[in-house]
Amino acid sequence: MATHTSRAHTPRGTAGRGTAAGVGGWVVFAAFLMIFNGVMTMLAGISAVANDDVFVRTRNYVFEFDLTTWGWIHLLLGLLVFLAGLALLRGAVWARVVGVALAGLSMIANFMWLPHTPVWAMALIAIDAAVIWALCSPRSTT
Repeated sequence: MATHTSRAHTPRGTAGRGTAAGVGGWVVFAAFLMIFNGVMTMLAGISAVANDDVFVRTRNYVFEFDLTTWGWIHLLLGLLVFLAGLALLRGAVWARVVGVALAGLSMIANFMWLPHTPVWAMALIAIDAAVIWALCSPRSTT
């Protein structure tokens, strides 16, 4: 007769990968905002790389880069934010720290992007602030 030992149940394939037991609440909110923000940032980057004539050209701006360079920066940053949001939905614990760091970088990039698309950049800065707040809020104990 076989005896069964009692051990904690872990979902298949999650042992040792740094995943949270459950994803919910503010983490899901932050994950969806990060996915949305990543897609919107990638779209802005693609449009700046493909056809930078749709953006306002500013002169004598302190953070003056070529719009194509800004496009590549936004494209890569948007991809990283998108992937971190997906990892957050999957329950990766490391994605909380990476999400805060990427949201901070995204805020800085969008602040420097303000002269080219003011309303768009301010909206993404607000989303980044919400992501940081949601990821830094305490986990629920229920």
